[in-house]
Amino acid sequence: MTEHPRLHSIPGGRDDRPRHKQPTAPEPLWREVLGDRLRALRQEQRETLVETAGRAGISPQYLSEVERGRKEPSSEMIAALAGALGTTLGGLTEQVAEDLLGRRRAPVRHPQAAPTLLLRAA
Repeated sequence: MTEHPRLHSIPGGRDDRPRHKQPTAPEPLWREVLGDRLRALRQEQRETLVETAGRAGISPQYLSEVERGRKEPSSEMIAALAGALGTTLGGLTEQVAEDLLGRRRAPVRHPQAAPTLLLRAA
């Protein structure tokens, strides 16, 4: 997650703790993963932005911004989009959570570091 130019870490906060793990790339933002999921659902149904936005009661431009992760929609807007795409708010939230878990970043390897083997528990 990129830090907003006006936001800074608080001394003694999470970023100041000693790090014993390998550095990892930043996690994606919720709005980015939500946008990706909404676009995937819309495209699976072979719908245009205009069709989906019309059923959700929003402009196609706003839906485009949401799908690109540029806008942080309200919970009411997310529910309207979920309904327009034939799912529920809970179902959409579950899908986004699964996508977030699937996108957990692997540790960042430095070019001079020896390759490491990462094993996942089944």
